[in-house]
Amino acid sequence: MAALASCSGTAQQDNKKEDVLAAHTDTTVSPRDDFFAYAHGTWIKNNPIPADEVTYGIGELVEKELREKLLAINNDAVKKAAKSGNEQLIGDFWYSAMDTVNIEQQGIAPLRPILEAIAGIKTREDLLAQSMLLHTRGVGVFFSGHVAQDAKNSDAQAYYMEQGGLGLPNRDYYFNTNPRAAKILAQYPSYLKQMFGLMGSDPATAEKKAANVLRIETELAKASRKLEDLRDPYRNYNKYAIKDLKKLTPGIDWPVYLQKLGVQHVDSVIVGQPEFYKAVDKIVATTDMEALKDYMSFHLVNEYANYLSKPFVDANFDFYKKLIRGAQEQQARPKRALETEQTLIGEVLGQLFVKEYFSEKAKARYEQIVENVRNAYKARMEKLDWMSPDTKQRAIHKLMVMTKKVGYPDKWKDFSSLKIDRGPYAANVMRGAEWWYNYSMNKLGKPVDRTEWDMTPQTYNAYYNPSNNEIVLPAAMMTVPGYKDEELDDALVYGYMAASTVGHEITHGFDDEGRQFDEKGNLSAWWVPTDTTEFNKRANVLVQQFNKMVPIDTIHINGRATLGENLADLGGILIGLDAFKQTEAYKKGEKIAGYTPMQRYFLGYALGWQLVMRPEVLANQLLTDVHSPAKYRVNGPFPNVPEFYEAFNIQPGDKMYLADSLRVHLW
Repeated sequence: MAALASCSGTAQQDNKKEDVLAAHTDTTVSPRDDFFAYAHGTWIKNNPIPADEVTYGIGELVEKELREKLLAINNDAVKKAAKSGNEQLIGDFWYSAMDTVNIEQQGIAPLRPILEAIAGIKTREDLLAQSMLLHTRGVGVFFSGHVAQDAKNSDAQAYYMEQGGLGLPNRDYYFNTNPRAAKILAQYPSYLKQMFGLMGSDPATAEKKAANVLRIETELAKASRKLEDLRDPYRNYNKYAIKDLKKLTPGIDWPVYLQKLGVQHVDSVIVGQPEFYKAVDKIVATTDMEALKDYMSFHLVNEYANYLSKPFVDANFDFYKKLIRGAQEQQARPKRALETEQTLIGEVLGQLFVKEYFSEKAKARYEQIVENVRNAYKARMEKLDWMSPDTKQRAIHKLMVMTKKVGYPDKWKDFSSLKIDRGPYAANVMRGAEWWYNYSMNKLGKPVDRTEWDMTPQTYNAYYNPSNNEIVLPAAMMTVPGYKDEELDDALVYGYMAASTVGHEITHGFDDEGRQFDEKGNLSAWWVPTDTTEFNKRANVLVQQFNKMVPIDTIHINGRATLGENLADLGGILIGLDAFKQTEAYKKGEKIAGYTPMQRYFLGYALGWQLVMRPEVLANQLLTDVHSPAKYRVNGPFPNVPEFYEAFNIQPGDKMYLADSLRVHLW
């Protein structure tokens, strides 16, 4: 894997290769009408979505390069058959994942002991105890729980109790009347029936069990909050003393069951959606016992279906990947297994990955880019005329103390206690889920480790963590597939990396949700109230812009649910551009492949969102994701950037034109 360009100087294109930006543009489309189509049109025409993919773009191309390297690491580890250490974990996991003879012979056998335990439940107490055990194995029945830093005390770890327990992607699928969602809901009972049939039920019994599951999930969905409502950090922070949870759920003895979940060393928990837990209490108390057991059995098998024999894998694929996401055929087993391996022991692979493919020199280059963008943001904040001096001073302080993590962790997780062998694949996956569960629960009562990473170095993604006030930039994110760092000019790099990643993640610290956390990562009202009012008024302009966008059928983008990401996109573009203007590449103004530095900056940003997706995925994203579709992450923010008009001569009457009075004036 190659990193991008140095933050200083202007790299030259290799004469033997096409310019990566010019090669993708479609000059039959005007950048003034549809910049996304202009920037990617030729690439899209030449790169149809492979049958085993549901989206295809630069992320998949990066992952393809990574996959070849990671598969080589796996195959070498299998051959070495090490008895201990990271190579043993990798080699034995890969052996079990590829051992299709035993996987097909075993069928559902790896799950049989747990299914028998569920079938043997006699009392509500036993049922709740068994449901807690399922949680430790990665099966989130009835609710969702996790350990994270306390939003109001970032130095302490807390246990969060959230809504969950659904088989469809989210609550909207149970009630949304748009034809795509309605079709999925209509076919869900058939999938449920099919899975119960594979578990051994006759058709009539399977149909009855399917109806039980759908009825319980519909009740859970009714009590679940909508996507946009989950973005309010105050409304979703409700701290309860464990001994007082009885007032919320009289029928569930949480002190007992939280102990079974491993919740120790704390006397309180944070309940995200109290009304949801009241519904859970009622469901557990009043629903037929056999129906509750059906619900639990289905969720267990559904969670592990992809690690069982082919009938389970095929059924799960047909519903979730083919129907909901539009895939035409299954991915090859190595591709699927690698995705699972990345989830369970990705950091083990990451240690080998960065050793071979990411240098200290590259790490230093991108650390410097972060500082250049940070300084550009500081200068922009200092000039804001709508923010009061008090809020501005604290905002700048928060920005300047924001931690940057670039490339890979300084300290790796210790997986020595994880048992992986060459036995059943599903058993290895379950032990991996249990390891992660215990790893998380063991944080309770201990000091927060602010050095920890929540992504592997080989992940093509990045994140901002408000509780740590940090941005995390994995090594793989700094990759343009097929090009070495010296082949990419600064204009491209500042658009592709400084804007769409570094500036984007930094801006998350000041978006509609992140801005409510202070410089230490605590949820607190540190803004002057008039500044909050002004921020919301200006941000609402972006909400209204995106609310009007209709990517497919009659389904609009949810401007409120996607506000945080849309703000981060716009902020990243503005800040990255300010940083780019300080470079020699910008000041010299030399064209590359016929494009000015400013034009290449915007094309470089668009390169980060080079993506096509199946209609089913697009419709699913609009209902479940806080990110706008890729096209709108380009065409949406650009009309709010003055330099975009200059770079491409955008005029009134052009589709990418917005009158200044309709633009967002925030950062």
